[in-house]
Amino acid sequence: MIRIGRPVASAALLLPALLFPAVRLAAEEPPLSRIAPPTAAPVDPLRSGRLTAAEREQLYRQVERDADVLDRQAAQLRRLTQLVRPTVVHIDTRKPALRPRNGKASEQEAGSGVIAEIAGRKVVITNRHVINRADLDNITIRLDDARELRPLRTWSDAAADIAVLEIEGEGLEAARLAEQDPVQIGDTVLAVGSPFGLSHSVTLGIVSALGRRDLDLGEEGVRFQDFIQTDAAINPGNSGGPLVNLRGEVVGLNTCIASNSGGFEGIGFAIPIRMVMFAARQLVETGVVTRAYLGVKLDPTFTQKSAQRLGLVRAVGAHVKEVTKGSPADAAGIRVDDVIVEFDGTGVEDDDHLVSLVSMTPTDNTVTLVVFRDQARVTLRMPVASRAQFE
Repeated sequence: MIRIGRPVASAALLLPALLFPAVRLAAEEPPLSRIAPPTAAPVDPLRSGRLTAAEREQLYRQVERDADVLDRQAAQLRRLTQLVRPTVVHIDTRKPALRPRNGKASEQEAGSGVIAEIAGRKVVITNRHVINRADLDNITIRLDDARELRPLRTWSDAAADIAVLEIEGEGLEAARLAEQDPVQIGDTVLAVGSPFGLSHSVTLGIVSALGRRDLDLGEEGVRFQDFIQTDAAINPGNSGGPLVNLRGEVVGLNTCIASNSGGFEGIGFAIPIRMVMFAARQLVETGVVTRAYLGVKLDPTFTQKSAQRLGLVRAVGAHVKEVTKGSPADAAGIRVDDVIVEFDGTGVEDDDHLVSLVSMTPTDNTVTLVVFRDQARVTLRMPVASRAQFE
């Protein structure tokens, strides 16, 4: 370790000897106790680098001007927090323990949720894993004003890890949703929820990536993935809480984290709100989620070498390795070794991306596909079917 104080003190003691030239001493030197101490004032060798009083005053004025800009940004965050907090709830559940320990047959779990209005009903949207296996009587919803509610009923979609809880109460504030305004990498976002049970906590970060679709989410997993990645701090208890943009609109539902320690390590994931609402509206209106179906099996090992064999410069799109007979894909003329490069106007990145796009397509739609076949782009039109008809 470098010690700053000691060398400075030594230099000060040596300074008088350096300032005056040596004098020839008499043959007999007086004892050290009779040598007079130096009369020069101590010299601070760092003095030249310090600010003068005038310079400090000028710097204070500059800091105040810059602080005004930062204060305006902080005021925006405070206003956002005031708007968003009443729309966020804390959820406590008691559910049967999967692995009973010490004679305990139940376990507690905490999460978050966001209030929305669907089909004229006030509901809380959260992650399915927050309430899964819990009876209605064992789910407590705590509002921002400390009121506690019990859900009237629940619906859930395991394939996307989404749950909806119907609630009743006075003065329930529904959140604004950014379904038509896609989030972009670099957007500033706030994560609101109950990390470690600390309800209505707010953290700030940016969107660090989009389209994360190959996450390993445990035994149950999540079949349909298209996660927003963020560095806004998300911890256990944030599940189901909203990810919010600077206009106070919900852009995602915080769901999981990448962590070796069990706590936040800089990477969290949220389900895009468009994907959330695709499932939530169907759950409230019909009780089930119906997703579109093409009828193709895709190649998850589509490589650069495979792409070049088919005439593509790089491995982009979804490579078809099998077509289900009688399916919409079969009727539309899709063939084995076709590479689907566009789905209804959106470029397809890979097989997982195509699955995500199809999963958010209503079953009564007719879509346009562009496939790469025999060194050329071929456009096909096809009505999609319900996945439930084939699976």
